[in-house]
Amino acid sequence: MYVKINNNDFKVKVCNSNREVSEGMMGKEFIGFDGMIFFMGNGYHSFWMKNCIIPLDIIFIDSNLIITEIYHNCEPCDTPICENYDGYGKYVLEIEGGRCENDNIQIGDSVSFIFQTH
Repeated sequence: MYVKINNNDFKVKVCNSNREVSEGMMGKEFIGFDGMIFFMGNGYHSFWMKNCIIPLDIIFIDSNLIITEIYHNCEPCDTPICENYDGYGKYVLEIEGGRCENDNIQIGDSVSFIFQTH
């Protein structure tokens, strides 16, 4: 699956089970994909960087496929208490830290899902 924001296509790994959502990018790098998309219920969600190994941009997307919140370059955390990143949406996209700034991705941008291979 691909997520398209502006002129940027991200090959993403889909996370929709409780286990996939809770593990997220813990201990992982982007090898063979550009990000992770989390399919959540519509509402407020909280993410953290516990046991992640690379900085991430965390993007909250609502049911209308509009970006509602972006956290830039969230640093990995290996302590028992980690910072939370909260936002409203139905989907959450995690991509390599710095991509939003480099690719001019902003709150209010439209997102589309492409369910085919390139």
